[in-house]
Amino acid sequence: MKIIYRSIATLSVLLFCLTRHVDAAESKPNVIYLMLDEWGYFESGHMGHKELLTPNIDRFAGEGMRFRNAMAGAPVCGPTRCSLLTGLHSGHMSMRANNGFAPIRKNEPTLASMLKEQGYATGGFGKWGIGGRGTSGVPEKHGFDLIFGYYDQVHAHTFYPKYLIRNSKEVPLEGNAGTSFYEGGTHAQDEIFEESIRFIRRNQDKPFFCYLPWTPPHGLWGIDADDPSWQLFKDKPWTAGQRTEHDAKVYAAFMHMMDRQVGEIIALLKELNIDENTIFFLCGDNGGQAYFKTKERPHGFFGPNLNPATGERFRAGKGSLYEGGLKVPFLARWPGKIKAGSVSDHMLYFPDVMPTVAALTGADCPKTDGLSFLPTLRDRKGQKNHEYLYWEYTGQTAVRMKNWKAYKGRKGDWELYDLAKDVEEKNNIASSNQGVLKRLVAHAKEAHEPIRPGEIYNRELTDKDHRQAPHDRNKKKR
Repeated sequence: MKIIYRSIATLSVLLFCLTRHVDAAESKPNVIYLMLDEWGYFESGHMGHKELLTPNIDRFAGEGMRFRNAMAGAPVCGPTRCSLLTGLHSGHMSMRANNGFAPIRKNEPTLASMLKEQGYATGGFGKWGIGGRGTSGVPEKHGFDLIFGYYDQVHAHTFYPKYLIRNSKEVPLEGNAGTSFYEGGTHAQDEIFEESIRFIRRNQDKPFFCYLPWTPPHGLWGIDADDPSWQLFKDKPWTAGQRTEHDAKVYAAFMHMMDRQVGEIIALLKELNIDENTIFFLCGDNGGQAYFKTKERPHGFFGPNLNPATGERFRAGKGSLYEGGLKVPFLARWPGKIKAGSVSDHMLYFPDVMPTVAALTGADCPKTDGLSFLPTLRDRKGQKNHEYLYWEYTGQTAVRMKNWKAYKGRKGDWELYDLAKDVEEKNNIASSNQGVLKRLVAHAKEAHEPIRPGEIYNRELTDKDHRQAPHDRNKKKR
């Protein structure tokens, strides 16, 4: 009997340890955060777009949660990345410029450094944008074990650069002279994608954070002639473009390429049997850009901010603090944890991501301007809401309080909009709602602090990367 009891006791201990192990694994899900550059709110099939092909993204939305009221941290590339990675709004951030190389401060905590302290493997693949080489903002000093791609976002304007950067070291790309936006032997996005796949495979047996700030569909639209996504669009009768008559077709191909690679990542998670222990976020980085306008398509060739069902359009676009510069697509997928096909009206913005990921992983969250939206993701009670949301950028200021939106441009007076009735921000009702406007202006004043920027240590190195994209040195038509 003693032997039996001892065996039962041993089995109980083993079961207890196994349960603890499972709980620990579930408390530390893998985190993938994919951010597409200038992906517009309506630029996908599940949002009613008839020309852009996004079957995997549409399936992603059907398997997870879509947020109707997600807002970027800023209306342009660098500052919005700063907000996402530091959890701060633009009145508190250390990097508010969009010059390509401006850095965050030394020792500033980021999503990666927070998760690294939790034992996560941390990798970033794509466009960094918050600290060029030779500055206080290089990613390997801010929690990333591995970073591969572009540090300077101007460098990221070309998909055929002479080199990419891995942990501040140059990685030459075969066959690229670096003198053309449209020709080269190695497409940068292919290399960035493959590096991210290797990272996931290499870290499948431990928790990982895979940050994917991919450049497409933004950029100067160069693509390989044999790319399967290009084959779908190359014969379209579209001639709209920014530099060439092929640009609109390449943009569509880029969206399909991103969709294709999203599908490949999900297939890999399933192959490795880690899909159910991986939360996958997918969003745009800022509001859409009305590229390739024509007389027939004045809202941009693909209407990134134009609702195809109602004909309403978010005002302005990238660079603006009107809704068109801030409203982004935002999806989250976590099989078995997030209800499939769910849609949320919860209002969030990029400072909320860090506290949400902290709550997901049990990490100690640094001080942020965000609020966790984990209760919304898990369909639970207790979701907190912001008293207000705040943005500033190059002389513009905006404050959001529920459906009220106050905006002040570089010139002129404060404007006020009721977004519940006026999503297009056409009717300035400031004069008839002075009490509401006064509250919003007071919030704007309390939210702004003078910037304490990062440092540049080696301007020669910083400038080298900044000059890599050919820009006006090559206006060759394909």
